Amino acid sequence: MIKDKVLEAKIIAKGTEISVVSTGTEDDYISLTDIAKYKNSDAPADVVKYWMRNRSTIEFLGLWER
Repeated sequence: MIKDKVLEAKIIAKGTEISVVSTGTEDDYISLTDIAKYKNSDAPADVVKYWMRNRSTIEFLGLWER
């Protein structure tokens, strides 16, 4: 079994380091927690938590799943 190659990189956006992981397929990942550190570096999980509860976010995710 050949192990898939995984590209792990960091990008800098507005002074915040953000992790990016790519397997070379459609499944690429950007760290939402790292992005949230821009807003609140002490508690980025809270930023994500509140964003996930936002009505607009819930509606957007519902449309995206269709």
